[in-house]
Amino acid sequence: DFSKAMSQAGTSQFQEAIRQELEYSMKVELDKILSTAPSNELQHTKKDLEGFKKLFHRFLQEKGPSVDWGKIQRPPEDSIQPYEKIKARGLPDNIASVLNKLVVVKLNGGLGTSMGCKGPKSLIGVRNENTFLDLTVQQIEHLNKSYNTDVPLVLMNSFNTDDDTKKILQKYSHSRVKIYTFNQSRYPRINKETLLPIAKDVSYSGENTECWYPPGHGDIYASFYNSGLLDTLIGEGKEYIFVSNIDNLGATVDLYILNHLMNPPNGKRCEFVMEVTNKTRADVKGGTLTQYENKLRLVEIAQVPRAHVDEFKSVSKFKIFNTNNLWIALSAIKRLQEKNAIDMEIIVNPKTLDGGLNVIQLETAVGAAIKSFENSLGINVPRSRFLPVKTTSDLLLVMSNLYSLNAGSLTMSEKREFPTVPLVKLGSSFTKVQDYLRRFESIPDMLELDHLTVSGDVTFGKNVSLKGTVIIIANHGDRIDIPAGALLENKIVSGNLRILDH
Repeated sequence: DFSKAMSQAGTSQFQEAIRQELEYSMKVELDKILSTAPSNELQHTKKDLEGFKKLFHRFLQEKGPSVDWGKIQRPPEDSIQPYEKIKARGLPDNIASVLNKLVVVKLNGGLGTSMGCKGPKSLIGVRNENTFLDLTVQQIEHLNKSYNTDVPLVLMNSFNTDDDTKKILQKYSHSRVKIYTFNQSRYPRINKETLLPIAKDVSYSGENTECWYPPGHGDIYASFYNSGLLDTLIGEGKEYIFVSNIDNLGATVDLYILNHLMNPPNGKRCEFVMEVTNKTRADVKGGTLTQYENKLRLVEIAQVPRAHVDEFKSVSKFKIFNTNNLWIALSAIKRLQEKNAIDMEIIVNPKTLDGGLNVIQLETAVGAAIKSFENSLGINVPRSRFLPVKTTSDLLLVMSNLYSLNAGSLTMSEKREFPTVPLVKLGSSFTKVQDYLRRFESIPDMLELDHLTVSGDVTFGKNVSLKGTVIIIANHGDRIDIPAGALLENKIVSGNLRILDH
């Protein structure tokens, strides 16, 4: 055993030497990049690169999956509250004064590339010509008018979305919502082989656009703090932020949850609330809340040891997943940020660039910080608070008569007899928004639809109705045109427009 111990010690010394060498090389490269920054960008770039250096240091320290599977326990009963219980408390008379303590933050760093669009995803039209951003502004304006309050909207942009978003914001200058923006950090992508940055200077336009990336929404804490906006809002008497993805159309301000935060039944305020909802078969990859070393902890699929991935996906063992609708105390963010005490697992995201180069980007997720806050809580909310639009299949649902639009908020139509959303799978001919729009003369009636699968070259005429399970498959080289006014109920339509009973 002595020789084994010696060889292990030798191995760890060797690994430590390699690690130090990598850190030194990284520092040299980052200093070179920093030296190319113009004076007006110097401080900002320095902060970004310092943040990246810390993340890279942690990345080199960590080994394998970051959770010890044996330590994962189900959360205690009272640590995840049913929404019904919180709603049952009702609302106080002074709900306006409670609302005035709130700030709405939308994560607006993403591009619409997955749906074939250029520019910020938040500017894609989702309903009656309204974009995600339009709907968000309408929701908050409606709140401010109804309760005579001053709830501001804060957008966390990335260097990819900042310019286009700021140009659009002028159109809301007369709306009753104060809108602020700040930018998340800009970090260098690193070559997978050498673990060195592929950027040679600070520029991020032209051929250098692929050298940089925004490091995930976990960056919100540092960026919000560094921007000075956190202190400004605390100075204005704001106490909580409600953070959500801008493409989650279900993430509206919930007064019952806000009241629970501001007036907790046991007198002790939560610093962090995560909205979770019940998993369906479609959500098996979503992060879940667990109890880990006596703290609530978010566990993502990337952190799970390979041998336990199937167990993690099981709907019976892990019944809930994180919607990324989060309520966080501003004073707590400030305290933890100043102590450098926000601990989030690193997500290593591999990418292949257009030229074929393999890179990795180091990211963090906003919900992973839950374990750093005091008195955290999960609230199990209705599925209607999770309505993300990631694909044109999702877009079809929110554009259809399944939902009605009121003051920027979408609600499930009362005419739908069951509250679940149909399962919709549109094939690759529908991936890009412009192709998708071209294939529907009007959005079909989907009130009684359970399941729709469409594959191949398919177009829909006006006023089509879909009910039950509908499967439409045009084989390669074939084309199917669903005629105007058609009713398809439990039908399989294949190859040459033969219509069969399902």
